[in-house]
Amino acid sequence: MGMPAHKFLVVGQPKKLEEARLLVGVAQGFIFPSIHTVLAQWVPPHERSRSVSLTTSGMYFGAAVGTLLLPSLVTFRGPQSVFLTEAALGALWSLLWYKYASDPPRSDNPKATAAGFGDSLLPIEGNERRKAANGVYSIRTPKIPWKRIVLSSPIWAIVINNFTFHYGLYVLMNWLPTYFELGLQHSLQEMGSSKMIPYLNMFIFSNIGGVIADHLITQRILSVTITRKLLNTVGFIVASFALMALPLFTSADGVVFCSSVALGFLALGRAGFAVNHMDVAPRYAGIIMGVSNTAGTLAGIVGVDLTGRLLEAGKAAQLDLTNPDSWRAVFFIPGSLCILSSLVFLLLSTGERIFD
Repeated sequence: MGMPAHKFLVVGQPKKLEEARLLVGVAQGFIFPSIHTVLAQWVPPHERSRSVSLTTSGMYFGAAVGTLLLPSLVTFRGPQSVFLTEAALGALWSLLWYKYASDPPRSDNPKATAAGFGDSLLPIEGNERRKAANGVYSIRTPKIPWKRIVLSSPIWAIVINNFTFHYGLYVLMNWLPTYFELGLQHSLQEMGSSKMIPYLNMFIFSNIGGVIADHLITQRILSVTITRKLLNTVGFIVASFALMALPLFTSADGVVFCSSVALGFLALGRAGFAVNHMDVAPRYAGIIMGVSNTAGTLAGIVGVDLTGRLLEAGKAAQLDLTNPDSWRAVFFIPGSLCILSSLVFLLLSTGERIFD
């Protein structure tokens, strides 16, 4: 839930601030494709769901901790302390990543071999290793099948669901604080630790989804395809009802509960679409993640801007924005997108490997 964005802005240099935000966004765009590339090469199929869920759930745990601690940090040390703290944490993470991440994996590592990237299955052209005159092996990397990726229905199912997930997430992150203060006339400062519950719920449900998915697949209870479709559908459908019902709650506790259900089940759905990159194309998981994550970024831009325009239009039409009923369209749109996206995933997705 967090504080409204304007509470953290540094007053005085808006142009430089926007440039800095742009650079941060560009830099962060490389993170998830890199993570998926490494996981696809190191993690065997029966551990993919919980591995992806655990690694990506860190951002929700970070959001929960930040929501609780950053307002106090701003109060005591000023807005710049937030950026300095995040920069220090980012630098620490980069050092750990540089030290421990490796690509491609060593052929004698059992997890790498189980993931399909052992000595004989390194991603090379024609599955051949060419031996030079000096006895050193050279590896030729294959061309990325962009045309097949663009024309693939399962890939589009992933992209559409990533768009919807981030649309709902960014709308709640950016506008739910305003809804509390304007629609409910309730100050976030009075909520204490309860404002971190929605994000903490995302952390918990994301990992629950990963464990359930791996259990269903490993125990051969369901196929990979059915498992992905089941968790994606359950997560998105429950989230859609919670989003649409949110304006019906007129108390802060009710809205916290409803938003927690919405975000929690959206995170559960990640055991469907978000892991599916590595099911259909483990060799190109990072590339496909980059494509779908771009759609997620666009969802944030579109969703936040469209919500602002809806509220401005409501204000121009003399609607009472202090009345929760005036906010129904804000939450109805992501709720509807969840239903549509879950249907697309049911129809188009697969858990089978479609790219060699």
